[in-house]
Amino acid sequence: MGQVILKSVQKKFGDLEVIPNLSLIIPKGSFTVLVGPSGCGKSTILRLIAGLEDATGGEIIIDDIDVTHLEPSKRKIAMVFQSYALYPHMTVAENIGFGLTLAKVSKKDIQKRVSEVAKILQLEKLLQRKPKQLSGGQRQRVAIGRAITRNPKVFLFDEPLSNLDASLRGQMRVELTELHAQIKATMVYVTHDQVEAMTMADQIVVLNQGVIEQVGTPMDLYDFPDSLFVARFIGSPKMNIMEGEIAEKYFCQKLGVRPEHMEISKEEGLLNGSIRHIEKLGADTLVYSEIKGYDTITARVVGNLEMKIGDTIHLRFDKKHVHRFSNGNRLNTQF
Repeated sequence: MGQVILKSVQKKFGDLEVIPNLSLIIPKGSFTVLVGPSGCGKSTILRLIAGLEDATGGEIIIDDIDVTHLEPSKRKIAMVFQSYALYPHMTVAENIGFGLTLAKVSKKDIQKRVSEVAKILQLEKLLQRKPKQLSGGQRQRVAIGRAITRNPKVFLFDEPLSNLDASLRGQMRVELTELHAQIKATMVYVTHDQVEAMTMADQIVVLNQGVIEQVGTPMDLYDFPDSLFVARFIGSPKMNIMEGEIAEKYFCQKLGVRPEHMEISKEEGLLNGSIRHIEKLGADTLVYSEIKGYDTITARVVGNLEMKIGDTIHLRFDKKHVHRFSNGNRLNTQF
């Protein structure tokens, strides 16, 4: 396991400043997820840690060693990419053990290590297959296995599940989380998918244009977003944001309420309008409402909802569930 510390790290590509000035601690043994929209700098940060990009300024420290100017091979990290990058002519066993082969480890030790890793990743029965004989999820496990055999201090994952379908992504999220618990390694994971971040991380770093908006546990970010950006980015469906008279009533510029905290009332509510769209998800129903003067307001209802598009709807919420924002920042929720 390795602690990673970024101190005032900067990265420019010519005149383009991608990372202005970033400092971050990635705790030893943590599963830290870097999340944000496309172009926010998350993959660049991962590549800076890996040594695949040179920092324009600042320091990168792994386990008290300054690796800022070290070659990638000397940083004791392993990286798993979006593409599996497997050798098609090699078997699963040969792909997993390839790094050890390059390091001129004995065949007996390679075989032992590959066997151990295959057991962890449930690949024992696939060791003699070629990559073309594997599913997408199996190929990704082989790529992860190749990283594990190197026994790195830090694992780096660059959107490793983006090529998988929805069902496989869900399965691999569980498998990666279980793998982390089993090997207790430091993992840094990049994704634009906030659902992946919420379900896998013990520390989330939300990025916006190369700047850290907030660092914290998934539920800290969900329950106490520091900024309007985090409030809108974390959560699916996203938080309802309201301006105008209703925000002024709560002494702020913008008022946020999560969809699950919007209550549908049979009588007049704080917000009154009509149903624009309904999504029935089985356990939940999402109701999208048109309220004059506001963007679409979303409510999450447990179970089925006996209403239809065009029906009049009344919405209310409890003040204990509101989030208040002014100038893009969270205000104290005590009135």
